[in-house]
Order: sequence, then structure tokens, then C-alpha cells
Amino acid sequence: MQSDIINIGLGFLEGVALIISPCILPILPIILASSLTGSKKRPFGIIIGFVIIFSLFTYFSRRLVQYSGIDLGVLRHIAFFILIMLGVIMLSTYLTEKFSQLTQRLANTGSQFSAINDSQGGFVSGILLGGLIAILWTPCAGPILAAVIVQTVIQNTNLMSFFTLLAFGTGAAIPMLLIALFGRKLMEKLGYLKRHTALCRKIVGAIIILSVGYIIYTESGASLSQASGVSQLTPVKLQEGLTTPYIAPSIDGIDAWINSKPLTLSQLKGKVVLIDFWTYSCINCIRTLPYLKEWYHKYHDKGFVIIGVHTPEFDFEKNRDNVKNAVMRYEITYPVALDNRFMTWQNFANQYWPAHYLIDKKGDVVYTHFGEGQYDVTENNIRYLLGVKEPSVTTVNEQPSTLYTTPETYLGYFRARNFKSPESVAYDQSSVYSFPKAISQDEWALQGRWKIMRDRIISDEAHAALEINFYAKKVYIVMGNATNSTIQVELLLNGKKILADKGKDVVNSRIDVNRYSLYEVVSLEKPSDGILKIIPSSPGLEIYTFTFG
Repeated sequence: MQSDIINIGLGFLEGVALIISPCILPILPIILASSLTGSKKRPFGIIIGFVIIFSLFTYFSRRLVQYSGIDLGVLRHIAFFILIMLGVIMLSTYLTEKFSQLTQRLANTGSQFSAINDSQGGFVSGILLGGLIAILWTPCAGPILAAVIVQTVIQNTNLMSFFTLLAFGTGAAIPMLLIALFGRKLMEKLGYLKRHTALCRKIVGAIIILSVGYIIYTESGASLSQASGVSQLTPVKLQEGLTTPYIAPSIDGIDAWINSKPLTLSQLKGKVVLIDFWTYSCINCIRTLPYLKEWYHKYHDKGFVIIGVHTPEFDFEKNRDNVKNAVMRYEITYPVALDNRFMTWQNFANQYWPAHYLIDKKGDVVYTHFGEGQYDVTENNIRYLLGVKEPSVTTVNEQPSTLYTTPETYLGYFRARNFKSPESVAYDQSSVYSFPKAISQDEWALQGRWKIMRDRIISDEAHAALEINFYAKKVYIVMGNATNSTIQVELLLNGKKILADKGKDVVNSRIDVNRYSLYEVVSLEKPSDGILKIIPSSPGLEIYTFTFG
């Protein structure tokens, strides 16, 4: 209960802090411009509508996306497009007049369903507008949605998940309310601006467009930076460090340690520590390992320690032997802690795989990075905290990625999407499925007898099959084996055996599945579309997810 209250409090503080984030910039002018019209109750309606609709929309977004089959990235781009269109409308007097006529008709229609006279743009219309702003903004703040997924994984109560989102939305809305209220008073005092409302409207429209453009530019810039590779180190100074460093949370609730006896951060005072949250079937985590291993090799004797906090996404990743085998397979020599109960994860209020927390010699977290990329920045900060002066060159080169690949595709019914077999899903039961006449890009389907579970699917007869239509350069599958014998899986790409384009785990267009792991099955010269078919030789094959690169 205490941890739930802390999470709610942190959610509120993170929402307040969001006022300095670029993702909130496009909606501030909309809130300011909207609150300048109508009654003085309207700003309060806008904020209340924003908080409630944001919380509900985010809370149910996973189910909505699952049922609609729409990718969150697509929603994000749609939100960007709508915001830009709003900015364009505000730049044009003609479009503004037309848009006002349309919204006035909607307002008149809505007033028929309300006993409150809201024709002048009062509290009720503010709620409706605030809800619309929340729907537009939520896809732009995509990382916030990760909190819901994490709370599901660690089996927090749904009620606390909603309260955390409500606290976050309230925290984000308070600065907006202040801007709306004081913006109105400021405009009332500045007579010049009031006499030149058309000019003010155009300035606000330009700000919206420039803000969205800035977000898109920074995102594309980050992608280019991640794709550029690391050839040499930048000057030694702390880069992109936290504005307010904080005492590193404790490492608690560890079920087992690999490559080390149990460690505490208090024991490591005087050393520079990198906490790496990862899980061994996550391809994004696997792609960070070469950098982590190189840093550990180069700087360990200078006082640098890495602790890989292995926090599982799937149940099979809780098995110590599975993790130990993965540590050996990837030649990891630094300490690995099994955080099966998510206690250390929650101590750090973490939400991502992978996630890096860099701790200085005093025991303070001074730098964080989530996801792949920025390896040059991270290594520079390690060197800075260690006081390393001599030049050094990173030998691991980051591979560029395409602008679009098929998104990670979960097969268990809880997070599945784009399933196109014509039969209805039989939850947790064995059932026979068939391929449709065709499957479009990013869709998948089953043939034969399968059991669709919450987090995976299980073949229930020999030669049952799965097809997925993908666009990527590489295809990975998280698979396991529910039997005591090896299951041979035949692979076909566009109806042919995978020979020249085979992944590293493929031999003669087949994979022997004898462990729970991430398997690389396709490796193309460049990103392409294709239909991959998987045919297990016997029942018992468990498939969790497809990931693409």
C-alpha cells in the first residue's frame, strides 16, 4: 500500500515536471487561446476534461489499440497531423471563420443535451474541449503509456494504476490551469493585444506548428544519432546529466545473483556504478550488450561496476537456469541480479527495457538513458565520473536502422493484435484455426490446432503453422519448448526455404528449439517485406513474440 501511494505521488510530480518537456508545447497555446473566450469557468472545465479523459483514455488505450488494430505510432502521427492542422487554421482568417462556424454548430447541438446554458462557452464546453485536447496529446506522450503495461506485468491493482494516471494527469494540468487563468488576466490588461486578436491568433498558430515541428525534428535527430555509430569519444564532461541528481535507490528483493555474491550500493560507494535493467529475450536489451561488455572490460579496473538487473517480462525468464544460460551464451562477466519480484524495478520507478542508471562515487544517480542509442554519451559520462583523461576509441559500431519496421508483435491474447485467422480466439483452449485468403503487412494468422494463452501460443499438433507478413531487415522470435525433447521448426520465407537470408540460429531452413530464448530467424541485406511461415514438427512449441530490426 505504501509503495502504491509513493507511485501516485511520483506520478503527480512527474506530471508537474512535464511543463518543461517539449511534448507539452503544442497544447499550451491551444489551452491559452481557448480559455480567452467564453466564461471564466471555462478554464476549469478545460482542465477537468483534460485530466479525466487523459486518465481514462490512457488506462484503456491498450485494450482500445488491441481491438482497433491501430499502431500507437500511427496514433502519434495522426495527433501530430491534427495539431499542425489546428495551427494552419489559426494562421488563416478564412479557415478560422469556417472552423468557428463548424464548432458553433457542434456547440449548439451539444447544448440541447445539457440543462446548463453553455452557449457562451462555459464550463461544459470547456470539459468537452479539454477532453479533445487530452485525446490529441496522449499519443504524443507515448512513453507514459508504458506505465500501464509495467503495472500489468508486475500485477499491481488496476485501481492503483488508474489513480497513478489520474495523479499524473492532475500534475500536468495544474501548470496548464495557471497558464489559462493568468493568460486571461494578462490579455485583459494588455489592450493592444486585445485589439489585435487576429495577430495574436496567428502567432499562437505559428507556435503550435513550430512546437510540433520541433518535436518531430528532435525525434528524427535522435534516430539519426542512434544510427550514426560511435567512432570516437566526445570531450570529457557530464553530458545530458540530471538537473537534480538523487540518492540511488536500494537493490532489494533479488532472488539470485550470477557472477557475483550479493551486492549493495552502499558497498560500492567510491565506485562508478551502471544499473542496467534488462531481460534476456528482449532484442533491444541484447543489442546493448556489446557496449556494456566493452565498457566493463575497459573501465572495471578503474573502479567501474555494472549490475545487470534482470527483470523478466515472461514467466520463463524467472527461471535461474534460463538466465544463467543466457548470461553464458552472451558472455556476460559482470554481476547479474534476478529481480523476479520487480522490487528493485519499483525502487527505481523504472518503466523500460533496457534502462540505464549511472551512479557516481557518492552514490547519486546523475544520468539516465532509456532504450538503445546514445552510447557515446553514456561512455563519456562513465569516463567523466571515473576521471579518465587519456583518449579512447569505441570499437563497437552501432548499426543503422530503417525508419519503419513491423512493430513488435505479441501472440498471447492479452497483448495480441493484427490476428487474421477467420475463427474466433478460443481463450486458453485448444482450437483449430485456418489461414485467410491473404494477410496484409504486419498481420499474422494460424493454421491447424493451436492453444492461444494469455502471453503465448502453443502448437497442439504436428505441422500446425503460423504465417506473419512483415517489413524488416531482421526477424527474431521468442520461443520455448513445453516438452522434454527438441522440437524442430521448419521455416519458409515467401514459400521458399531460408538459405542465403537465414538468421544465425537457422540451419538448413530449420531451428531446433530446446530452450526458452530469442532466436534470430531472418537476416536480409536490406529492409524488405516478406511472409514468414513457421511449421513445428511436433506439438508443444511455445511462441511468445516477434521482434524486428
